[in-house]
Amino acid sequence: MKRTIIAGALGNCVHVAGVVGFLRIAERLGYETEFLGAAVSAEDFVEAVKRHDPEIVGISYRLTPEVGKHLVADLVEKLEAEGLVSGRRFVFGGTPPVCEAVEKLGFFERLFTGLENQDAVWSFLKSEPTDAPVGNQDSGSTLLERLDRKSPYPLLRHHFGLPNLQDTIDGVRAIAESGVLDVISIAPDQNAQESFFRPEEMAPELDGAGGVPLRRPADLRAIYEASRRGNYPLLRIYSGTRDLLRWAEVAVDTIHNAWAAVPLCWYSVLDGRSKRPLEQAIEENQECMRWYGMHHIPVEVNEPHHWSLRDAHDVISIVMAYLAAYNAKAMGVRVYVAQYMLNTPPGIGGKADLAKLLAQIELVESLHGPEFLSLRQVRAGLLHLSPRMMRAKGQLAASTMLALAVMPHIIHVVGYCEGDHAALPDEVIESCEIVHGVLRNCFSGMPDMISDPAVQERKAELLSEAEVLLNAIRALGEGENSFISPRVLARAISCGILDAPHLKGNAAAAGRLVTQLTDKGVCAVDPANGRILTERERLEALASTYRETPLERMS
Repeated sequence: MKRTIIAGALGNCVHVAGVVGFLRIAERLGYETEFLGAAVSAEDFVEAVKRHDPEIVGISYRLTPEVGKHLVADLVEKLEAEGLVSGRRFVFGGTPPVCEAVEKLGFFERLFTGLENQDAVWSFLKSEPTDAPVGNQDSGSTLLERLDRKSPYPLLRHHFGLPNLQDTIDGVRAIAESGVLDVISIAPDQNAQESFFRPEEMAPELDGAGGVPLRRPADLRAIYEASRRGNYPLLRIYSGTRDLLRWAEVAVDTIHNAWAAVPLCWYSVLDGRSKRPLEQAIEENQECMRWYGMHHIPVEVNEPHHWSLRDAHDVISIVMAYLAAYNAKAMGVRVYVAQYMLNTPPGIGGKADLAKLLAQIELVESLHGPEFLSLRQVRAGLLHLSPRMMRAKGQLAASTMLALAVMPHIIHVVGYCEGDHAALPDEVIESCEIVHGVLRNCFSGMPDMISDPAVQERKAELLSEAEVLLNAIRALGEGENSFISPRVLARAISCGILDAPHLKGNAAAAGRLVTQLTDKGVCAVDPANGRILTERERLEALASTYRETPLERMS
């Protein structure tokens, strides 16, 4: 039987927009399609099935429910009389009341009401016939399985964790049942991230600060069990800010961690989230990447946006995206989740933002090979979201549309409310619904923003400048080995080769960099006169400090 789909609106129904959209998705998935049109009689449907011998028959009706049920029952009777039902898949589309009436016939493999996410159509058309409902645990139990079953529709991920454990468990249950989200990232409180295995060190007054107060592996298991419903979302969690290997073991054992999130330089004295010296932190972070690589679990190194969040110029963000991926590959990670954050710092223009992302992507994906693949994960910038909820909803939608230009595999949805407070379950769901709405409008085709001459010019400039910075890091150590040397990376930060304005006063860093947001993006500038510096000029000004870093002056 050919992989053919026929579809049309039945009886006196002339509403065919849904039918056309369904067939367009089918065409993108390789089906031959035949649009039967509006107001197709039962007899014409039967003749079309005989003529085209389709694998799938799509029937739509959007008017009166009882009339629709009667028309469909008549069509089913005629198809059965002609022996045209066996071996085919039948799908129905209509308003929720019509679907409710037609469902009682027990004939259709799937009914689409318009309330489901658009990825449900993709999943149905990619799947083999089954008695199980689309969207259950068969969505995939690993990241790669879920990507494969939803491709080319991107996965949605959202961060979630409330200051109360039971509220978090209840929230995960509600989010899973909504079916809007593929991956729930559990947000532990700072006490858990730093002292989960050293509870005697926790400060009780800080319980719940920044996330859910996880205190035992059983807490994570309870959260996982709450997620086993709805569309069975994957779960994941950050690495912890120390005891990373113990955290890794617990995360995999309890929530089947979908992928790890490990920094390269952070969760150290550099950001104050732990007291780990910088070089030691880099070594331990690398060991954690290696552990996940050995266990064939994907890894995200949440590094470049940490520099952008501290107002580093775009060149440093791009270089750190590359070094993060380079380290993951060197540690044996085979599947790498590359996070690309837009709107950081707030106010950066769309062209500049897109150019930065494209430069990051080109460098990261230059590392691809038989043993290493990266996935594109995009997200809106947290700090750019307005505390005015309606404005923030518009910002989330606009950021998502821009991000779709790079064809992401994963969208890290940031709750529109984050400019005011951490997202509650209904706000997580609503934020995901906003993103699904953007996908519904934009996924079938968008203008080519990537080809904008200004975007391409800025991207080329950034890549050229990034090479200058990478050469400076190479010169500190042993060529390419410098990129994975904790000593070299720590020295590059201490002497200011890698720097950010917000690191001023930090003993582990130079904190000398001055930047400015311009039409081109974030640029390094001369603090004396505000003139934009090339990377070569910036590094030449630092050359005299290479032999005496801030850390060495303190010793």
